[in-house]
Amino acid sequence: MKVRAALILVVVFLAAPLGLEAQPTTRVRVIGVVSATSPEIAWVDVFRQGLRGLGYVEGRDIRIEQRFAAGRPERFPDLIAEMVHLKVDILVVASAPGALAAKRATTSIPIVFLGVGDPVAQGVVPSFARPGGNITGLSLAFGERFAGKWVELLREAVPGVSHVAAMLSSSNPGNVTYRKEIQQSAKVLGVKLELFSVSDREQLDAVFKAIIASRATAVIVAAAPLFSVHLPQLVEFAARNRLPAMYFFREYVEAGGLMAYGPSLTDSWQRAAIYVDKILKGAKPADLPVEQPTKFELVINMKTAKALGLTIPPSLLLRADQVIE
Repeated sequence: MKVRAALILVVVFLAAPLGLEAQPTTRVRVIGVVSATSPEIAWVDVFRQGLRGLGYVEGRDIRIEQRFAAGRPERFPDLIAEMVHLKVDILVVASAPGALAAKRATTSIPIVFLGVGDPVAQGVVPSFARPGGNITGLSLAFGERFAGKWVELLREAVPGVSHVAAMLSSSNPGNVTYRKEIQQSAKVLGVKLELFSVSDREQLDAVFKAIIASRATAVIVAAAPLFSVHLPQLVEFAARNRLPAMYFFREYVEAGGLMAYGPSLTDSWQRAAIYVDKILKGAKPADLPVEQPTKFELVINMKTAKALGLTIPPSLLLRADQVIE
């Protein structure tokens, strides 16, 4: 009996390492994504595609937890607190309020931000080259006089425009720059400019009425998560009132807006996947410089132009990255 028991122990001892080696050598990493917009905005899907292109398989290598601020920046602290409680391996946050909320919430979880106008000026990182700490990402620092180009391009597309209404979201820290540059450009071009500030969805309808009452003949919609969430209403408002409109992102033009000029958010989300890949493979956020946009898009919707009775100058069409027929 003693010999038999000894043999059983030997067999168990020899089999144990084999059983251990048969177990997976890596665990599923959890990526927390906190978007400034809503589930209907497909940019998170672009992020997913970027990760798939890098070889990640959801359920096998990674799991993505998503939360959406729906254009309400005050929701970021609670949403990010949820992610910290879940002990995610990495946080991906969109917009300056999201990045700042994540930075306050954790000093240990790696953070990748995107959609931040100027991360240095807004206090997200101390410098582009050396972000430091546990945070890095992709900036929308698009350079001096960027917002002024909205007025210039709109005036070029609609030569007779003399009165422009510009919609700004009061929750977007980049509005100080937008406001200054739009005003400067309008002054140089001799265009009358009226600025309308929007803080929430409830105020949007009132601003629509105020723009109509102002008798503006064209509209500029600046960048803001609030506006992205209500993209259909903004495009429909311009179409219903036959107002040529300039937007920040191509998605507005794809939805029927006249034209857009700005950095590619699709490109930013794809680049965010690359940052996540590097960090999951061992890179430290502090050692990854913040990227600035390199791809800008001028997109024009010719179907909308025709509906408005506009003839877009050939010189402008030649400069467009895409003309939607």
